[in-house]
Amino acid sequence: MSDIASLPTGSRQRQGSNIGQPMTRRDGILKVTGSATYAADNNPEGLMHAVLATATIARGKVTRLDVEAARAHPGVVEVMTPENRPPLATDPDEKTNPFAFRLDALQNDGVRYAGQPIAVVVAKTLEAAVEGAALLRPSYETEAARVDLEGESFVAEIVGPGAPGRAASGDFDAAFASAAKHIEATYDTPPQYHNAMEPHSIVVRWEGDSLSIDMPTQGLAMAVGRTAELFGISPEKIHIRSPFLGGGFGSKGLAAGPQVLGILAAKLVGAPVKLVLTRQQMYGPVGHRGQTRQTVKLGMGEDGRLAAIEHHTLTSTSRFDDFLEPASNVTHSLYAAPAIRTTHAGSRIDIGTPMFMRAPGEAPGSAALESAIDEAAFAAGMDPLDFRLLNYAEVEPISGKPFSSKALRECYERGAARFGWSKRPQAPRSMRDGEGRLLGWGVGTATFPAIMFQAEARAVIRADGSGLMEIGAHDMGQGAWTALHQIAADGLGLSMDEVEFRSGSSDLPNAGIAGGSGHTATAGTALHGAGEDVIARLTELAVNDEASPLYGAGNVGVVARNGRLVRQDDESRGEPYAAILKRAGLAEIEGRGQSAADPAAQERYAMDAHGAVFAEVAVDPNLGQIRVTRLVGAFAAGRVINPRMVESQYYGGMIWGLSFALHEEAVHDKRTGRIMNANLAEYRVPVNADVPSLEAILVHEDDPHVNALGVKGVGEIGITGTVGAIANAIWHATGVRVRRFPIGLADLLGGTPDVSDKGV
Repeated sequence: MSDIASLPTGSRQRQGSNIGQPMTRRDGILKVTGSATYAADNNPEGLMHAVLATATIARGKVTRLDVEAARAHPGVVEVMTPENRPPLATDPDEKTNPFAFRLDALQNDGVRYAGQPIAVVVAKTLEAAVEGAALLRPSYETEAARVDLEGESFVAEIVGPGAPGRAASGDFDAAFASAAKHIEATYDTPPQYHNAMEPHSIVVRWEGDSLSIDMPTQGLAMAVGRTAELFGISPEKIHIRSPFLGGGFGSKGLAAGPQVLGILAAKLVGAPVKLVLTRQQMYGPVGHRGQTRQTVKLGMGEDGRLAAIEHHTLTSTSRFDDFLEPASNVTHSLYAAPAIRTTHAGSRIDIGTPMFMRAPGEAPGSAALESAIDEAAFAAGMDPLDFRLLNYAEVEPISGKPFSSKALRECYERGAARFGWSKRPQAPRSMRDGEGRLLGWGVGTATFPAIMFQAEARAVIRADGSGLMEIGAHDMGQGAWTALHQIAADGLGLSMDEVEFRSGSSDLPNAGIAGGSGHTATAGTALHGAGEDVIARLTELAVNDEASPLYGAGNVGVVARNGRLVRQDDESRGEPYAAILKRAGLAEIEGRGQSAADPAAQERYAMDAHGAVFAEVAVDPNLGQIRVTRLVGAFAAGRVINPRMVESQYYGGMIWGLSFALHEEAVHDKRTGRIMNANLAEYRVPVNADVPSLEAILVHEDDPHVNALGVKGVGEIGITGTVGAIANAIWHATGVRVRRFPIGLADLLGGTPDVSDKGV
């Protein structure tokens, strides 16, 4: 049983009101009281502490480690290097599937990027392990490293985990050449690194040839599978617990190299081992968002209608693996144009391999596309919102498929009305606030695909009429336990207090992966199916039992209400679950549910969530200091399970968009390849003082095609409109178009305003 089973109950709700209710987090009390057990909080008896020693060069090899000095430390138990590392059943550089990233697991003395693990020190205390790692004093044979986009470039046929690297509809070259007006601009986005509050960690115990593991993961079943593959043991002999995650954002979707090293260290010393990354060690071995250089070309008629769109992305990847940010692919679904072409290229440089980071592809891609759309609107002499509405896509532009649902027009309308967009002057530098700062208003369109993975769930109705739902789901702090518990209770026809909900452990049914904004849809649909199955089995008992008031009611139908089965045509005729099971002599009855994307529906429809974000910025005309003062987002993402949690996700996405637009950037020393700001003091993320007035509008949307629940994801869409909205607002405030992110005062002071004025 996982920790989730002991979560405190909330207020009772009548059945039928679970879904759609703004319930508070059922894990909230545990977290605010410090009772929630995260992976690194576990301390089994005999625990040893492991610390990574990491490379201070970006390319070359380790020629010497002072292992003797480290082992001489009185608290150090062992030093693991490539020479004594226990063997693995599978080469960590072998790619067995698109999600099997090449890992750094001390397989040799080579160094592929700064921050790569080069040894592991195991000691009786954390302090001794840290001191032992410092005593290793590595020597290197260094090669020249490259960490910018001017590395070894290649045409990308595949981007992300397996999406096509190029796509086209219509004849772009002909349409662009014949267009009356043209826009061509290049936009740069920097490398960005995951900075979840909880760093990657692992607490591991070998029990013979079985493994007991506590680690944060967004994919329990995938972590089990990868671990089994690497260590050559049966998945049934691996138990991973992950009841609480302190943020994931994609970086915890797959087992990381440092976690594999923790398992190896425990095997080497024959004792439980805890390994926790430092904040600095998060910059390298556990993925990041790769930098991009995106060129967008737009051709349009005299009336402003788009005739041609081309979106090309050059993005970074490591020299030893492939993950390319699929930034151009956002252009497939947003604006109507008879000719569209998207392409990608990769640049191999000396960095850790990029990977999924919240809104992979769509976040940087929409930043460029939404900026270019604004530039086109200005060239056409049109209001930016009017230009977007003129080029509104009624069907998916790249494929011609109808959307399964699309309430984007209502998002534009409601967001604009709440923001006051109709008062926006067309010309830049036209507004000032009471402090004399330049004010600017910008808009950005938000979109993210509605993704489904495969999942399973188990439902039980017990002899006392209570319920149990089990699924190996993941809560990264987004409120998944609460929303999934609501779905589970609704499916069983019970209040949430009457349903025990178990989650967060690999010995429960596989919930797929918590990523791609698909977890609620995936796990929720499996739970919904399990509830339907167990209710159907219970119904079969009742309608075939002559002693039941429901006997023979199969033709008229039976429904579940408040722990009872009742006739659909006469709800006064029914009986409690407990009575049905008692007569049948059963202690419980079980049902199973599954979920997966419907290939037929995917073939027929384009499935996306949509939204619109409106931003206000204030810019000091003398100093170039930028402040975002208002953000209003309106989003349509299918059926809403818990509006409180959904609103919270929109807020988080919009704040991340602000961070993307104005703050986040990893800075490499081009001489050494090292990251110079690998900490939260100099790698800037927003704090409370940076967060503006936020408002999220939940636009109702029914989608009968996307899945049985009609649910789309909300975790990432808030980023996609916000970055462009802020960039466009900065242009409207200053007349300076900045085409690199994050946008800072140096960009404004060094820019050339489109409208002459002193200062910025």
